[in-house]
Amino acid sequence: MDMSNNSQGNSAHASWMGESKGGESRICEGMRTGERDTPLRLSPFRMLRMLDSCRPPGNRIGIVHENVKMGSDGESDQASGTSSDEVHSPVRVRMRNNHHRRISNEDINKRLSLPADIRLPEGYLEKFAMNSPPFDKPMSRRLRRASLSEIGFGKLETYIKLDKLGEGTYATVFKGRSKLTDNLVALKEIRLEHEEGAPCTAIREVSLLKDLKHANIVTLHDIIHTDKCLTLVFEYLEKDLKQYMDDCGNIMSVHNVKIFLYQLLRGLAYCHRRKVLHRDLKPQNLLISEKGELKLADFGLARAKSVPTKTYSNEVVTLWYRPPDVLLGSTEYSTPIDMWGVGCIFYEMITGRPLFPGSTVEDELHLIFRVLGTPTEKTWPGITTSEEFKTYNFPLYRAEPLVNHAPRIDSDGHDLLSKLLQFEAKNRVSAEDALRHSYFRSLGEQVQTLPDTASIFSVKGIQLQKDPGKRSSVHPESMVAHKLGSAPSQYFQRETTNPRAQSHNLSSTSTG
Repeated sequence: MDMSNNSQGNSAHASWMGESKGGESRICEGMRTGERDTPLRLSPFRMLRMLDSCRPPGNRIGIVHENVKMGSDGESDQASGTSSDEVHSPVRVRMRNNHHRRISNEDINKRLSLPADIRLPEGYLEKFAMNSPPFDKPMSRRLRRASLSEIGFGKLETYIKLDKLGEGTYATVFKGRSKLTDNLVALKEIRLEHEEGAPCTAIREVSLLKDLKHANIVTLHDIIHTDKCLTLVFEYLEKDLKQYMDDCGNIMSVHNVKIFLYQLLRGLAYCHRRKVLHRDLKPQNLLISEKGELKLADFGLARAKSVPTKTYSNEVVTLWYRPPDVLLGSTEYSTPIDMWGVGCIFYEMITGRPLFPGSTVEDELHLIFRVLGTPTEKTWPGITTSEEFKTYNFPLYRAEPLVNHAPRIDSDGHDLLSKLLQFEAKNRVSAEDALRHSYFRSLGEQVQTLPDTASIFSVKGIQLQKDPGKRSSVHPESMVAHKLGSAPSQYFQRETTNPRAQSHNLSSTSTG
């Protein structure tokens, strides 16, 4: 089922699949010099080598092959420079150092960066103790890959397919279960064409997610490569923020809005510190766990800003969450491109309706200027010389206080929202600064010092409240398929094809 024909705001925008309007032609830009009008399709390994050459030393990427030589950690075949042992399997080699120590599951989990609840194969502890180097010495990449392969990583038989959730343009999604942890997983099988290789979106998603380890970013558990497909194994989450709001009757607790917004900013700040732009923020790309943990997903449009390219594409970000500078054709942007989307999502959570549901670029700009006022040289220096802006000949609208449209927002929230929705990209508040805004003071100081991989809910006293309009979720598995870009559209009640036919009325107050 080709999801590319669905309308804006429709369930076809898939968090897992990353199939956004415009196809692959606009996300393959920068893979070679400059932008490309046609998709660049290469084998996974060649694409990764191209990406690898653009990254700083010591921060390399890779891909997993079912063959043990490739390993499940995606490392290259070359052994680590810090170790000279060139072994192929920890169970077939006797190390020169005969000093052994009694090791536990916890030791191996730490040594190989494994999940705490993993179930190791029978007898693996003894084999590992006999053949691995002492814990005070480095472990070669080859030995690490072989160790992971023997545990079961990088192998299709490690995962049990439970249900087919749907099929998208270039991938099929299954609900599955890991034999290693007995946890549910989402299996995204990307078909590999003999001549074309893996889609650029898949290569980009893999390369970025392998380096992003954060409590508020979706976890990529495993990568499996065979001749016919590339399988990405993700953690399984039942719904996204859009579905969460639907289940609440679009009336969320203001306390829960604050917790979700903080987690969104936390994950985004982590990305921006690593010079990664998400470029496709919207409620459908934010996954929600049962506990209330929010996780950024769909990095198919993301861009590592450190990768050199002449320009970026202005065909990024779903229309409703696209900033005005990009709408007017700007291709020179940085992390502020994501902050505008954060402001739109903040408003949508607090009011229960999208802020700027435009149907075209002109309509989107019209809605923005109706609320924030038509920009002038005073509010946006240089705008009057923009040929694109002059072409539209917008009426002169006066800015309206945002609180008029979102009466449930307090003064601190209004201040933060205003700082996010700035015309000039350089004037938008950064994710790091937003986390320290007084709006979040009620969450306490401890949330400011959490380790990257620690959940906000590990802080005592932080928990979600019951949402006023909460109702039972319907078709939870269909929502997972939507996240993967392949659920039948009849399972989802999305915005109407004509956004203006909705109850979104900027001149009225919120019913939230």
